[in-house]
Amino acid sequence: MELTGSQMVIEALKKEGVKTVFGYPGGAIMNVYDEIYKQDFFEHILTRHEQAAVHAADGYARATGKVGVAFVTSGPGFTNAVTGLATAYMDSVPIIVISGQVPISMIGTDAFQEVDAVGISRPCTKHNYLVKNVNELPKILKEAFYIARSGRPGPVHIDIPKDVTAQIGKFEYPEEISIPTYKPTYKGNAKQIKKAIEAMKQADRPIFYLGGGIVSSGAAELVRELVSFTGIPAVETLMARGVLRHDDPLLFGMLGMHGSYAANMAMSEADLIIALGPRFDDRVTGKLSEFAKHAKIIHVDIDPSSIGKIVKVDYPIVGDLKNVVEQMLPLAFDRIESSKYENWRELLRRYDQIHPLSFEDSDEVIKPQWVIKRTGEIVGDKAVISTDVGQHQMWTAQFYPFTYPRQFITSGGLGTMGFGFPAAIGAKKGVQEKLVINFSGDGSILMNIQELMTAVESKIPVINIILNNNFLGMVRQWQTFFYEKRYSQTDLSMQPDFVKLADSFGANGYRVEKKEDFEKALNEAIESNTVSIIDVVVDRFENVLPMVPAGGTLYNMMLEYKD
Repeated sequence: MELTGSQMVIEALKKEGVKTVFGYPGGAIMNVYDEIYKQDFFEHILTRHEQAAVHAADGYARATGKVGVAFVTSGPGFTNAVTGLATAYMDSVPIIVISGQVPISMIGTDAFQEVDAVGISRPCTKHNYLVKNVNELPKILKEAFYIARSGRPGPVHIDIPKDVTAQIGKFEYPEEISIPTYKPTYKGNAKQIKKAIEAMKQADRPIFYLGGGIVSSGAAELVRELVSFTGIPAVETLMARGVLRHDDPLLFGMLGMHGSYAANMAMSEADLIIALGPRFDDRVTGKLSEFAKHAKIIHVDIDPSSIGKIVKVDYPIVGDLKNVVEQMLPLAFDRIESSKYENWRELLRRYDQIHPLSFEDSDEVIKPQWVIKRTGEIVGDKAVISTDVGQHQMWTAQFYPFTYPRQFITSGGLGTMGFGFPAAIGAKKGVQEKLVINFSGDGSILMNIQELMTAVESKIPVINIILNNNFLGMVRQWQTFFYEKRYSQTDLSMQPDFVKLADSFGANGYRVEKKEDFEKALNEAIESNTVSIIDVVVDRFENVLPMVPAGGTLYNMMLEYKD
């Protein structure tokens, strides 16, 4: 059938089963928005900023495992979206951003609202396209969804000139896609897997190093089975929180810069690291020359370029984690005896007892860690949790009782302040049966505060809990530890009244200054079923501990801070 380019975009979304999109219109993409107006099979959420539209699509994708979709216009509309693309790229999140572009004849003339969107997006997308022929658009749209969700997932950008959206062409949407230069390896090499299982059998102090690839591949249940049967202790990265239940006796917490003592010591003293889907991020490894000095390393990842990129790997296995763990399980059942590792487990339990993940609570001031723990006690697995970036993010990773994958939505690789609230909006559209709570700081929340209007208008009942210390908290912490308390441009004593601000948008606002008022505010926010802000005044100078200083070693953590 013959359709305009704009109609092709809408028809492709229909064929891909897209139910929700996020975006912000403008001149170059107006033809597409005219078709959005005419259709009735997906919902368009009008955000109040293009960055928020992409973060919302990202949050939707992280919460559901489906491809998130966002529309933006050309020029500043697209450049506003770049932060969202980079955020998704760093964390391997499948989204598609469709941008309008000036007509083909005007490209390269510095036309009104023209930028080289494809050139700009190339470093922060898995793939991108500039559509020059309307007849190529159906295949490009099909490829975009395939590339975004297959292999190592990631964002794909499609830039469509305005004249292409108006042209008429033949709409033939491919049933299947085959790209000769893009053939992800899904099944692991059987010989390598046998060698890895043998290494696990021979090891005395093995550790599972669980990464975000487990979540992307949907392998969490199989990983739980593998960990449980083998009895091998496990640690999680920030992106893998919830792969194992928080109360799993074999889980020794998160590792890395703000990881638990037991987790970091486990990585430092292990003789075998079984890395399932991490990328050996610098916040995890610390000083590379001292990282896991005594360990052989098994690394399973679908992206061959990730294996050996940061650390030397002894047993590389390229493949989809779900498939590889399925291949591992029968061999593990046959070869591995859990009892062999009891002494190792006992050592790690002792480390956990010596330096448990804890904080010094107070009745005088509200501790931010207490707010997160109390929230977890009240809502637990009923809520999906998002965060912005900073101290509150690390405390959430440390103290919230995560019980399933995709429960924790946070910007790991890029560390994007302003991510949490729009991501929570996207997550809520994806998992409407769940509560969605965003933990933020008083610095982060203001970066996309305009999305209160989006949430109110679209009736998306996200709860924002602001851990308000009137500081850019994490930067202030570094200034305390390493810059002799020179608090350069981190004091946020001048802040808005968040309760009045919420009220002005038509949202609910609560201010909490005493511990006994927090539960009431949270329960009222839940029962109200509307977007809410709970502004919690917390200890201004609380620090995130443990901490491995930048460039330091995992086994040399700062466990306390004495003024």
